[in-house]
Amino acid sequence: MNRLLLAIVLSVLLVGCKDSKEPAVKTPSADKTAGTPAAKSPAGDATAGKAVAQRECKACHGLDGRGVAPGIPHLAAQRERYLLLALTEYKEVKRTHAALRDLAGRLTATELRNVVAYYASQPPVPPASVTSAQQASLLEKGKALAAACAKCHGEDGNSKTPGTPSLAGQQPHYLVTAIQEYHRGDRGTAAMKAILRDASRLELESLALYYASRTPAQRAAPSVGDPAAGEPRTAMCGGCHGPRGVSSDAATPSLAGQDPQYLMKSIKAYRTSRQHWGMQRYVAGLSDKDIENITAFYAVQQSRPADSVPSSARELAVKCDRCHDAEDSPKMVVPILRGQDKDYLVMALRAYRDDKRESTTMHKMSVVYSNAVIDDIASYYASQPRDKR
Repeated sequence: MNRLLLAIVLSVLLVGCKDSKEPAVKTPSADKTAGTPAAKSPAGDATAGKAVAQRECKACHGLDGRGVAPGIPHLAAQRERYLLLALTEYKEVKRTHAALRDLAGRLTATELRNVVAYYASQPPVPPASVTSAQQASLLEKGKALAAACAKCHGEDGNSKTPGTPSLAGQQPHYLVTAIQEYHRGDRGTAAMKAILRDASRLELESLALYYASRTPAQRAAPSVGDPAAGEPRTAMCGGCHGPRGVSSDAATPSLAGQDPQYLMKSIKAYRTSRQHWGMQRYVAGLSDKDIENITAFYAVQQSRPADSVPSSARELAVKCDRCHDAEDSPKMVVPILRGQDKDYLVMALRAYRDDKRESTTMHKMSVVYSNAVIDDIASYYASQPRDKR
């Protein structure tokens, strides 16, 4: 498997890590929480906290700390200081959930300490059960879907059909976008739309990630075009598509090792009907001979699997756990993720990725993740047992 450049730090319930440079109205960073009420407050009374939970919390989070519906986080056996920090921020109107703001606003500081002590003392919620199909990694799911594509695009995405693109090693975000365009019928043929018609968005993304992880084959020199003559004409292409056609941008396709007939057809289409502001400008001055030589050059270049493809949620979780599975510390107020509600984890991570939930650190780490990757990570953590801490 190629280099894994991505790391992810999920957040459960209310907030994750924060940058120390963020304004005071945002959630404090982990290295600044030692001075917060959550870090310095005396321990709460779990027995007294049960009465608060009965009155204020059980309708959504259950008296046992189990979320009563998908998307509602489990509180049982969560870190006490983390729960207190979260509720304190609702009380101080640093969070935007209206119901929780009102609830926390009604509670005294003592009641807050007591109710979080109660939920932290509850037995962990049993992990979610998963089927063997759900346990399959993203790449395994994508491989199963790719069986329908092999006739045209070749085994492992290395096309041997003239005019049909190779998909092996292609950049994942580009593939996701392209496959979704085919799925909608915005691009390609009726046959492509029919093949993809019944696939969900998550399945389409799994398919794209599978092909992105495959190793591109080395092509022989095509019968049309001169690679040596084409190389000087590719200087204007390298800024986006990378040196020798190997892209390092997840949203920009690699051209190295691509089927020459497909490349030729695509480039010529930008001169006439295909819309892209940059490409139309770049190809306007190219002759047919120039295009033949450029495609011949790219066809014989060796590509590689995309760099940004995670192999499995378990592999990603190793890095997540450096913070989220570490021993509780006054310098690191972060939630436990294991055994958390899957739908809640999906919702929280998408919000961080889309910058709808405030955490600069979390946004930077999650911005590159597709919905399929997020779903896979959430499923993994939801299925893991939570130790009571």
